[in-house]
Formats: sequence, structure tokens, C-alpha cells
Amino acid sequence: MNRKPLGIVYAREHPQQNQNIPYEQKFAGFIKTIAQAQSAGAEYIIICEPWVIGDTYEEVIESLSRLAGTKIALQIVERRINPFAN
Repeated sequence: MNRKPLGIVYAREHPQQNQNIPYEQKFAGFIKTIAQAQSAGAEYIIICEPWVIGDTYEEVIESLSRLAGTKIALQIVERRINPFAN
């Protein structure tokens, strides 16, 4: 029996002075995860912190725009207390 995954986890290393990298290169993993979720029929993508999909407001909006219209939801797990929290 083949079951489609309900959710796919997306994670990335915390940014380390990579502000000048183009969005498509910097967030290639997120773009790929959206494509994987679509092809697998997943219902949502799970992230641990908002900065995972963007270091700036513009990058977060770009990531949300790429997710919009895919019928895939975004779930952010409970925020941890850590030095990188937004």
C-alpha cells in the first residue's frame, strides 16, 4: 500500500553572512521541498522557525508567494528559546 506523506520537513542551517546571495540560490532547498511536496501529494511543509524560509521580510514573502496556490499548508512548530529566534 502506497500512502502519501501528510507532511514534509524543511530545515536549513542558520544564515552566516549570506545576505548577498540571490534568493533562488539561497533558498534552493525550500524551492525543491515545495516541488517534492507537490509530487508526493503532501498536505503541508513543516518548519521550525520563521527564519528558515527567509532572513528578511522580502525573502519570507517570496517563500510564501512560491508556496501560495500549491494547496500545501505551512506549519511552524512551537518556537524554541534560542539565540537565533526572531
